[in-house]
Amino acid sequence: MYEIKTYNKISAVGLDLFDKEKYAISDNAEAPVGAIVRSAALHEEAFAPSLLAIARAGAGTNNIPIARCSEEGIVVFNTPGANANAVKELVLAGLFLSSRKIVSAIEWAKTLKGNGDAVGKMVEKGKSAFAGPEIKGKKLGVIGLGAIGVMVANAAYELGMDVYGYDPYLSLKNAWNLSKNVHASTMKEIFAECDYITLHIPLNPNTKGTINAEALASMKDGVRILNFARDGLVNSADMIAALASGKVASYVVDFPTDEMIGVDGVVCIPHLGASTPESEDNCAVMAAEELMDYIENGNITNSVNLPDISMPKSTEMRICVLHKNIPNMLTSMTAVLAKDNVNIENMLNKSKGDFAYTILDVNTCDTESVKAHISAVEGIVRVRII
Repeated sequence: MYEIKTYNKISAVGLDLFDKEKYAISDNAEAPVGAIVRSAALHEEAFAPSLLAIARAGAGTNNIPIARCSEEGIVVFNTPGANANAVKELVLAGLFLSSRKIVSAIEWAKTLKGNGDAVGKMVEKGKSAFAGPEIKGKKLGVIGLGAIGVMVANAAYELGMDVYGYDPYLSLKNAWNLSKNVHASTMKEIFAECDYITLHIPLNPNTKGTINAEALASMKDGVRILNFARDGLVNSADMIAALASGKVASYVVDFPTDEMIGVDGVVCIPHLGASTPESEDNCAVMAAEELMDYIENGNITNSVNLPDISMPKSTEMRICVLHKNIPNMLTSMTAVLAKDNVNIENMLNKSKGDFAYTILDVNTCDTESVKAHISAVEGIVRVRII
């Protein structure tokens, strides 16, 4: 029986995919082979030696210690695209919120309570304070053209905006999915040209503080910025200063912080990007499918620390090896198998950064002996025989 540990409440639609005769699912599993997490912070978590994989039901993996997982032989999955439509819809709402001062207008309207028949006149007199521009015909810069960025770009184009997209790592699949949008060659081009800018990039050491004083200074006066990706992409102090000076007309962020709450021009949304029942179902389903395919077949799809690698099982036994991406690893492994008189029928190897993964289909072998011999090779992190 395989144990799966859940760190948050996970949609039953996904958990129901696990065969109950093979899997036991709980939030207190003692020897889990797999785990599903949403927002729970795992950096201080001591993982069981049995743990093979963690699936993040969502796109961001900042709550998971990726480097430590790699060293411990734990594959980390995410679910790219599963919540894309939910985030796209909220980004579109953010565009309107940034332009039309809707939030502050609603709050002002609440103050009119108790004025009886005078409310209508007060509305007509006071509404001019909340006037704002239409988005049609304006220029939108989309930084990051992954699943969400592409959907935002296409939707904004359909709403009549001129869209500039920037992504130095734009995949062929996402490029084909783009409608008639301009692919900007640099972020500086977006900063200089666009009336609205929306962020859809991951947070890492290279992207932290992407929107800072220097970037803001190069933008149009009155620019409106949307951040539904990660808080750390924007330097809070620099953004507050830009709002105070009028350089930025509005900042809509899905990650409230103490510094930003209550600042004029800031619309803080309480991390609602993927908070739809459809999104939670989609993420849970994808996470469950990723875990099952890895546990049962050794295939990897949508991993953030290991290469995507999949091969139909062609023999009775499959040897799965997670190892360092260093020279002579394949030679060393095949030499061990040859010494143990094991014939390889099919093999696939891929690498990602400092780590690699090899699948070897063999007809038969002494599992304990082969596992011990391969594990003894320098650079081997984990060996499984399925």
